[in-house]
Amino acid sequence: MELLNLYISKINGFVWGPWMLTLLVGTGIFLTLRLGLLQFRTLPYALKLAFSPRQDKRSEGDISHFQSLMTALAATIGTGNIVGVATAIVLGGPGAVFWMWVTAIFGMATKYGEAVLAIKYRVKDEKDEMAGGPMYYIAHGLGWKWLAFLFALFGSIAAFGIGVMVQTNSVAGAVHDTFGVDYWKTGLILAILTALVILGGVKSIGKATGFLVPIMSVCYILAGFYIILININLVPETVGIIVSKAFTAKAGFGALLGTTIRYGVARGVFSNEAGLGSAPIAAAAAKTDHPCRQALVSMTGTFLDTIVVCSITSISLVMANLYPTFTKEEAATLTSQSFDHFLPGVGNIIVTVGLMLFAYSTVLGWSYYGEKCFYYLVGRKGIMPYRLAFCVAAFVGAILKLGIVWDIADTANGAMAIPNLIALLALSGVIAAETKDFFQLRAKETSVNN
Repeated sequence: MELLNLYISKINGFVWGPWMLTLLVGTGIFLTLRLGLLQFRTLPYALKLAFSPRQDKRSEGDISHFQSLMTALAATIGTGNIVGVATAIVLGGPGAVFWMWVTAIFGMATKYGEAVLAIKYRVKDEKDEMAGGPMYYIAHGLGWKWLAFLFALFGSIAAFGIGVMVQTNSVAGAVHDTFGVDYWKTGLILAILTALVILGGVKSIGKATGFLVPIMSVCYILAGFYIILININLVPETVGIIVSKAFTAKAGFGALLGTTIRYGVARGVFSNEAGLGSAPIAAAAAKTDHPCRQALVSMTGTFLDTIVVCSITSISLVMANLYPTFTKEEAATLTSQSFDHFLPGVGNIIVTVGLMLFAYSTVLGWSYYGEKCFYYLVGRKGIMPYRLAFCVAAFVGAILKLGIVWDIADTANGAMAIPNLIALLALSGVIAAETKDFFQLRAKETSVNN
């Protein structure tokens, strides 16, 4: 087992080496510049659009803008926001948080571009449901079916790592430490709850996540905000530590690349998934009259996930200053202990319950991503077996060791990101053209309404 752990760790180190981090952040920077700093100019409108009750019933699609965003957020707001941030700080130091923010800022443009292409090149399957994502815009936009196949293969495998095993593993650990429940019992319960929802398909998932995500997010955010407010005097110093530690020898300045940048970018991507190619699979199912309208909604997911939720977690962890004594294997409990440091007897329960809901919703979102990738590979006959295997993985993940689960998830994430990022760069002209068309359309809409 030790040899296997070492082998997986080495592969993970190669996948998330300097070239991969440069490609991820570089793609976001390139799209940001090509789209004229779109994420800065349109964020208020995008947030308004995301939470607007207005829906065009004549538009094609399976679920609403809001349900699509909630499905995507269900898959992104998960253990990455609690355990992922903790492991980034434990392994990379407080400065890793700064690089998570950088990844998110430019990742908003990446997430926007992914959604534009997902809707433009989406198709209807034999059940008249929408099917879209990187495998479709790679195959139809670029004509590179071999690369589309690779993305679908990596995506269907990655779903078992980032989408379910990491989630149930983190929940089982937190529940065991807080309530003393055996790992296998938590895994069994999560497997059953997962089966109850995902066997009903995307509409069932959309309804479940549309209910769960807002509730869990608001509760966790309020608890985090309360901790920050009662310690507001520590916030300036905390932010100063995060920024200053981002530019040290450990961060990689003076070396090729340090652990601070590596874990900041890797965990940032794990948290908001910008560039992985997962979120556009959910965006493709949305009811929308123009690819860019839903793309703006999708873009807000990165902002809400990393800039809002991850920031609350990271500031609380750095303020508590417990991280120097934690190891990678113990990182899962860092957030709960840090919250409990400020809210004795209550903080660990808040984090554990939040983690349970976050992880469960992530499992639901990623089950949809994984099955769509598998559907692309084998057709509809593979969907039900995939769903059943996904439920089994929920149980298996709960009883594995944390370290190996995270390494497998990181490696699989990197493998699926590569084809997607190549497609985003190659099809950036299509993204820019669709964006220009949309804002011309919006200008006409505004003039008519006035």
